[in-house]
Amino acid sequence: MDTFYVFAKSLLIGLSIAAPVGPIGLLTIQRSLQLGPRAGLATGLGAAAADAAYGAVGAFGVAWLISALSAARLPLALFGGAFLLWMAWQLLRAPVAQTTAKPVGAPAPLWRHFASTFVLTLSNPATIFSFIAIFGAMAGAGQVAAPWTMVSGVFIGSALWWLALSSGVGRLRGRFDARWQRRVNLFSAAVLAGFALWQLVHIQEFF
Repeated sequence: MDTFYVFAKSLLIGLSIAAPVGPIGLLTIQRSLQLGPRAGLATGLGAAAADAAYGAVGAFGVAWLISALSAARLPLALFGGAFLLWMAWQLLRAPVAQTTAKPVGAPAPLWRHFASTFVLTLSNPATIFSFIAIFGAMAGAGQVAAPWTMVSGVFIGSALWWLALSSGVGRLRGRFDARWQRRVNLFSAAVLAGFALWQLVHIQEFF
């Protein structure tokens, strides 16, 4: 299978999985508006790294790890739902700046933004089995010879989306005063809590 074809296909997979607006997209938008595009990009890259990690599991067909992840889908779903609720609570408590020229208070290091979405994405059972199924099918179609090409394509595709989103939203940052920042925080917290409750209510689907 042509390496460029495999890479392009994997890049589109990474882009298509990252693009729909969900908890990660919402956090990227919120942090880009309140903390700047670098914080937003770090947020998105955490999810991209987790996508690549699960892509590697599917691409390399690590049977024991796939089995372990399958067995752990219920605790992962519980942890992911609880983590989303915690992040929603943090957004409710987050102070906002009176001006968007500088973030309020001492900014959190970028690695924390990265780590939060890396953990959140890793704890999403839907992400786990989507990548295992997609990459398992690609491997079965004769593309197994290029697993690293597949993984790098997914990461770059996802990263490109987060770069575009954080940069685009960051350009609008100066138009949002403290009142609008607070509204964005409240809306984001409500949606994150909604995602968390949906995941916890449908927990039986992960048995």
